[in-house]
Amino acid sequence: MEAEREAGGDESSKLIVKGQCHCGSVKLSIVLSDGYKTARRCDCSLCRMRGAVAVSSDVGGITVEEGAECVSLYQFNAKEAKHYFCKKCGVYTHHQRRSNPNQYGVNVAIIDNMSPFDFPQVKVMNGVIHPSDNNGESRVAGVLRFDRLN
Repeated sequence: MEAEREAGGDESSKLIVKGQCHCGSVKLSIVLSDGYKTARRCDCSLCRMRGAVAVSSDVGGITVEEGAECVSLYQFNAKEAKHYFCKKCGVYTHHQRRSNPNQYGVNVAIIDNMSPFDFPQVKVMNGVIHPSDNNGESRVAGVLRFDRLN
């Protein structure tokens, strides 16, 4: 896992990482707001289909280093969350959260030397009953586990 400590700020929690989509057209520099501690999934209709594990970055913490012209936006339902993906290969890179518009969720699979299978257990948030529709209350729907056989 290649990650550099961010200069300034809380040295113990902020990491600067690099990432890219599958085809390499979109390359990002990302400041993770609390390292990999925020890893989670969601059970809303879109997240169920894309199956990504996401970690957090504050708005302003993502820089498109290359391929800004290849980044496309998808919105649905309330159209509050902004889901970004590469329009060439289709890989989801990040999204601006509906539950916290000051934060991005970043697909860990695009981060250099990371995989969703690096997390033996990941919280699954209840996105079916979204916090914005539930008096701001976030709920954990369950836990997704990955047990290596080797």
